[in-house]
Amino acid sequence: MTTNMTSLFYWKPPTGTQKSHTRYADLCVYGGTASGVSAAVQAARLGLHVLLIAPERHIGGLTAGGLSYTDTGRKEAIGGLAREVYARIGAKYGKAEEWNFEPHIAQEVLTELLAEVRVVPYFGQFLASVKKSRGRIISLTTEEGLTVEAAAFIDATYEGDLMAKAGVSYTVGRESNKTYGETLNGVQVRDKHQFLKPVSPYVSEGDPKSGLLPGIQSHTLPAGSGDKSVQAYCFRLCLTKTPANKVPYPKPEGYEVGDYELLRRYIKAGANEFFNKFDPLQKGKFDKNNHGGFSTDFIGANHKYPEASYAEREKIFQAHVRYQQGLMWYMGNEPSIPLELRERWSEWGLCRDEFVETGGWPWQLYIREARRMVTGTVMTEKHCKGKLKVEDSVGLGSYNMDSHNCNRVVVEGFVKNEGDVQTSTPPYAISYRSIVPRERECRNLFVPVCLASSHIAYGSIRMEPVFMILGQSSALAAWLFIEGGFASVQEVPYALLESALRQAKQVLAWRA
Repeated sequence: MTTNMTSLFYWKPPTGTQKSHTRYADLCVYGGTASGVSAAVQAARLGLHVLLIAPERHIGGLTAGGLSYTDTGRKEAIGGLAREVYARIGAKYGKAEEWNFEPHIAQEVLTELLAEVRVVPYFGQFLASVKKSRGRIISLTTEEGLTVEAAAFIDATYEGDLMAKAGVSYTVGRESNKTYGETLNGVQVRDKHQFLKPVSPYVSEGDPKSGLLPGIQSHTLPAGSGDKSVQAYCFRLCLTKTPANKVPYPKPEGYEVGDYELLRRYIKAGANEFFNKFDPLQKGKFDKNNHGGFSTDFIGANHKYPEASYAEREKIFQAHVRYQQGLMWYMGNEPSIPLELRERWSEWGLCRDEFVETGGWPWQLYIREARRMVTGTVMTEKHCKGKLKVEDSVGLGSYNMDSHNCNRVVVEGFVKNEGDVQTSTPPYAISYRSIVPRERECRNLFVPVCLASSHIAYGSIRMEPVFMILGQSSALAAWLFIEGGFASVQEVPYALLESALRQAKQVLAWRA
């Protein structure tokens, strides 16, 4: 069994064989993420006619796409449909709840939820255009010729493509600390997931005149400065040591041993931090995430992704596949790696019974951050730390403010990673005003994933349970907007929404 590269892709050009057709709905949810599924299920349970339009070919985004060791923060802060999902996953294992699960089980649960409310996703539907009139989205049209007209829309994608095409304000990258009076935003060179041994960044070790190895910048901006960098992406792998279920790591087409020269030098310098993020799931499977100075994060390779065309994103996607598959193969096969390390690394492999279509490799790239909406209420570090509170809560966040590294830079002649920040936070409320645009920009859109947040606050909010919470809350607000005949989603009275949220068992406030 080998990775099927023809099945492992983000986007392919439309075939041109589909006929244009129009569908009508009360609510259109764009994005097959777990947030999109939660929104669609909640709206359908309330009796709305829902269409779920998914650019993806699979349901569940990262929840079903490899992120199986769930980043929960405080579990008591998670309620509503999100909590139901983890209870349903638990039932598959004979437990009350399960937060660390096999990817296919999560996909199975989310698919069952949609089937129960008779929502059939439209897969492979990449957005082509949006039609607006008088500040409202009238319809969206996909590259495959599908047009959807609806009273309300939810953008549940990781990229915020519907939001952008609807003309809603957004930002990409890191704000300066001065923008919102923060301390953790912007450029940061810290000690977590850092090179712990001195490693030369130059083509010829110790010789600046020889130039820099790929992916390294010659300088960095002052601490706290804003830029267009976004935190690194990777694939969350599902691995096993079970021989009958283990698939060896593939050697990708285009593999170049020189891409891992930094890693070779780091290991030679004495680094030994490569087995610290193999987190246990179920049935002998493990979730492999980034850890340390050189790992699965393809640092600095994704900055153009958020605003790139689909074709350009596909190139970035494939570059990430090649980098991470190459890394996994390199560690187990290159003679420059010490034999003991190679042998220990090769004890692990992909799972034969996960992501079968793509040979055990996840189909979902971990888009940790892309576009972020800008509205009158932007969630910031001050909200995460409890210094600012909101009066229109639609759910809680509680995970650390966690930004992965964004760049590799030269500091005093050695390579350093830049951008990693990890700071704890108590549970905090997320504002309704952060998931709806400014009224003058769009009157019938919700944005539960690419919501209004600073870069560092998004490092906490960007967890799958929170995205499910905000997707459900968006659907409840959409139902009130449609049924109440309000002129805009911004006019939905919070008292009505709060009552609906509480009936749906959302957790809206933290009581320590």
